Amino acid sequence: MDRPQVVTENYANPVTCLFHVLFKAGALAFYILFSLFVKSFVIIFVITVFLAALDFWVVKNVSGRILVGMRWWNEIDDDGNSVWKFECLDGEALARMNKKDSWLFWWTLYLTAAAWLILGIFSLIRLEADYLLVVGVCLTLSIANIVGFTRCNKDAKKNIRGYFEGHAQNAITSRITSTLQSAFGVI
Repeated sequence: MDRPQVVTENYANPVTCLFHVLFKAGALAFYILFSLFVKSFVIIFVITVFLAALDFWVVKNVSGRILVGMRWWNEIDDDGNSVWKFECLDGEALARMNKKDSWLFWWTLYLTAAAWLILGIFSLIRLEADYLLVVGVCLTLSIANIVGFTRCNKDAKKNIRGYFEGHAQNAITSRITSTLQSAFGVI
C-alpha cells in the first residue's frame, strides 16, 4: 500500500515556509475579520500594522535568507543618500536552493501585495480613509520587500550565471585537454 505523500516532503525548509505564509496570512486575516466584526479602528490599526511589520522583518531577515539565499537592506551614507545593499549566497549555493521553497517565497510575496491592493480598492469604494491608511502601510511594507528582493535577485542571477559559466569553461577546457592528450598519445 502506498504511503500518502506528506506536503513537507518537497520543501527543504518546511518550518520556514510555514512561518513565511503564516505571518502574511495572520496580518491579512486579522485585518479582514476584525474590520468586519469589530469597529475599533485603533485596535485594527495597531495590531494589523504590528503583524505586517513582523511579516516584513521575517521575510527580509529570516525567510529571505533561508528560502532564496538573499538579504537586502538600505543605508543612508554620509551625504544623506539612500544606498541599497544586497547580500546573496555564492553561485554554487544559489544553484542548489530548493525550487519549491523559492517558488513559495516569490508567489506569496506578490500575492500578499495583490491582496493588500485589493483591500485598498475596497476601502476606497467604501470611502473609509482610515482603513485605507492601514492598508497603505501594509502595502508599503509588502512592496518594499518586493523591490528589495527583486533588486537582490538581479545580483543573485549574475552570481549563478558566473558559476555556471565558470563550470562550463572548466568542463570544455578539460575535455579539449583530454582529447588532445589522447590524440597525441600523451600520458
